[in-house]
Amino acid sequence: MIRNIIFDWSGTLVDDLPAVLKASNFVLTQSGKAEMSLEQFRAEFSLPFTKFYDRHTPHVPMPQLETWFHSSFKQAQASVIELPHARDFLKFCRAKKLRTFLLSTVHADHFAVQCRVTGFDVYLDRPYTDVWDKRKKIHDILAENNLKPDETLFIGDMEHDIETARHGGVHSCAVLTGYNTLAQLRAAKPDLIVEHLGELRRVLEENDLNLAGWVSAASRPSKMEMPLSTVGALIFNSKGEVLMIRTHKWSNKWGIPGGKIKFGETSEAALRREIKEETGLKVTDIEFVLVQDCIHSKEFYHDAHFVLLNYTCRATGKPDVKLNHEAQESQWLKLAGAKKLKLNKPTKVLIEAVLKKRKPTTLSRKA
Repeated sequence: MIRNIIFDWSGTLVDDLPAVLKASNFVLTQSGKAEMSLEQFRAEFSLPFTKFYDRHTPHVPMPQLETWFHSSFKQAQASVIELPHARDFLKFCRAKKLRTFLLSTVHADHFAVQCRVTGFDVYLDRPYTDVWDKRKKIHDILAENNLKPDETLFIGDMEHDIETARHGGVHSCAVLTGYNTLAQLRAAKPDLIVEHLGELRRVLEENDLNLAGWVSAASRPSKMEMPLSTVGALIFNSKGEVLMIRTHKWSNKWGIPGGKIKFGETSEAALRREIKEETGLKVTDIEFVLVQDCIHSKEFYHDAHFVLLNYTCRATGKPDVKLNHEAQESQWLKLAGAKKLKLNKPTKVLIEAVLKKRKPTTLSRKA
């Protein structure tokens, strides 16, 4: 049974990635290097962060790099916000009387500033900040607080967090809300991967805080488990462009809005609801295109069997997209342009079907 939880901070409880990217690019330009895109940075950044500096700025002394980074981060720190589900999960820990700790590289001054905004420090029994290599600190935390490894869960968003958990002999959970991609986290082999802390809360509640039992069962899906019916659509705007969204849970690939059908809900009602929740858009002219089987997809963040009902539809009014926490990026593109993106397989199949349907048919006529 899980009785203690150790949290990472950045990418697990708060979203500071935009601020860290800005500060890191300031360091790079000050060092005479080119700035990185968000995608490049996520692929390159690692912990301990000295490895990142050793690769890209080995000619600059560490004190100078740190001075540049923190001076820039202080100016960008106002953009740091709490992640969806983080506050509810912390409250859940308190309600279940779980002991909570923080193990993070975050600078103590930045942590204090961010806590004045989020108030998250009141939910933490003891924070450990300014830790450059978490693997060297995990045993101290366990010993100082009399934590049993088999009753302790470490939650983080990076490979280093998973390595730290393994180093301390504790359970590990990777969240897709932070720095590392699904592929990077899978390579680290955590005990489980969740989309966000809301999903982890559900797992803990359903299994009476017994994580080991859930992991064992998850590795051997029940033969009685039923496929999940889902809906999704290519949404067109008045310019004939389609909306593409990029999500962590589909290996950071591009796809379409959609989700599960609720019990008692029609497929079209589910489609309208999911699109509204994920994009803020209202749609009309819904047309069915095809049904797809999605079984044991390696692109999706956990093992699943989906029956995908795919549609096309049209956005009504001004297509002002407001993404919720499930997606990280969106763009409107012509179908030909959307086809060139790094798409998940189901979306690729849908676009091909729509393009094929739109091709003019040549009819032969008798003279």
